[in-house]
Amino acid sequence: MRAHITVLSTVCTLAVACQSGEKPPAETNKKTPSAKAASAPAGGNSQAVRPAPPKTIPAPPDVAAPPADAEKTKSGLASKVLEPGDGGERPEASDTVKVNYTGWTTDGKMFDSSITRGQPARFRLGGVIPGWTEGLQLMSKGEKRRFWIPEELAYKGRKGAPQGMLVFDVELLEILKAPKAPADVAAPPKDAEKTKSGLFSKVLKPGDGGDHPREYDTVEAHYTGWTTDGKMFDSSLQRGRTIKFPLNRVIPGWTEGVKLMTKGEKRRFWIPEELAYRGRAGSPQGMLVFDIELVDIKKGKPPIPAPKDVAAPPKDTTKTDSGLAYRQLKKGTSDKKPTVESTVKVHYTGWTTDGKMFDSSVQRGQPASFPLKRVIAGWTEMVQLMTVGEKVRAWIPEKLAYKGRPGAPQGMLVFEIELLEIVK
Repeated sequence: MRAHITVLSTVCTLAVACQSGEKPPAETNKKTPSAKAASAPAGGNSQAVRPAPPKTIPAPPDVAAPPADAEKTKSGLASKVLEPGDGGERPEASDTVKVNYTGWTTDGKMFDSSITRGQPARFRLGGVIPGWTEGLQLMSKGEKRRFWIPEELAYKGRKGAPQGMLVFDVELLEILKAPKAPADVAAPPKDAEKTKSGLFSKVLKPGDGGDHPREYDTVEAHYTGWTTDGKMFDSSLQRGRTIKFPLNRVIPGWTEGVKLMTKGEKRRFWIPEELAYRGRAGSPQGMLVFDIELVDIKKGKPPIPAPKDVAAPPKDTTKTDSGLAYRQLKKGTSDKKPTVESTVKVHYTGWTTDGKMFDSSVQRGQPASFPLKRVIAGWTEMVQLMTVGEKVRAWIPEKLAYKGRPGAPQGMLVFEIELLEIVK
């Protein structure tokens, strides 16, 4: 369900900051190297009949502990070359790699393998466990190496993850180099344009000079992002695919900046922290620099205008002990009311008190269904007071909404809600 009442819909990829609160997977969620972002197998005839991949791979005889001839780094990582590579360039933490691998715990139990899935894994090297980030930087293309990764370089006892020292056999299939940071990454140059908000930009390649996207349009783009010390934190170019997203669902600097562009244009932006992640934990910090190429624009529906009384509940609203205020807009067609255990189908639109619409099932043309106990407190309370067919306007104070949660709509929220059905 895309409804705002549970969590804002995910509309962007990786480090393009969704206002939905989704954290960039490659930056903040230290996943196992078996992350689902796997690439297709390299080479071969797709028409050919391939043997089924094995269901399990036996542990090596030295799985319990690194042998005497294993190399050791200062961090405690141990490894042994099983097959030499081409001896060429080694990946850096900002690069994306494609690998085949299998992982075991030291008692010989296999817990993950790209080989058994029949599909190599592809990921940014700086976005995985520290032992992988360090270890793969020792390898060249074509090399196969066995790693003994101590717990402090693996999952550090994290619940639900493999525990203790882990053993991996890794084959490095491909290295995709990260785009290099521009020479002016540290600060905007003198010839950069500046907006009233503090956003700086510079056109790198002109566009077609046609329409500019509006904030409610969906755009398709290629991009790369760096911190001002030149460290790349995300790139659609590395993944080899563009991203598509509604322009009003990303960080403010992107919403404002991309609106300046036309199709085909490439522009460099210096986005101050207050227009980026605003210090949000797990996100890139400080001013960020993005090279963005606007590939396409898909026209969206304009937002639904806010009601005149959006700023505060009028005197004639009904108020509950919790602070919820509401006004009936349409009577119900039955006397049936949902309970906290009910699943309901509704149409709704939500605005902040400054009149900005942030979500609407009405605009999408598709009602939302959800269990009442799985949404914000103000919704759980409000919808239980309604009968089927009824429509209300509700003013939900912050303590009953998102409670200041980063990335979510802030302050009091105003919703128009129509209860369509209590789902059996």
